[in-house]
Amino acid sequence: MTEYIKVEEHPQLVRDSYSRAIINTDVHAYEAAIKRTRSANKQKDTIRDAVRDINNLKSEMHEIKSLLLKLVDRE
Repeated sequence: MTEYIKVEEHPQLVRDSYSRAIINTDVHAYEAAIKRTRSANKQKDTIRDAVRDINNLKSEMHEIKSLLLKLVDRE
């Protein structure tokens, strides 16, 4: 079984004696990091959706402009 050794001057950190890895045992910090990641991903999704909507509107406006120019050329 793996033994954990406390890291001096860092109560939330331990060292795995087998792999020598440093592990953060602060559950609240982990949960906060997960929350920040989810929030950032949600914000990216919102921006991506807004950009997609803007591009669709630009495309539709271009199509409307094209149709209006055809109507003007007929007269």
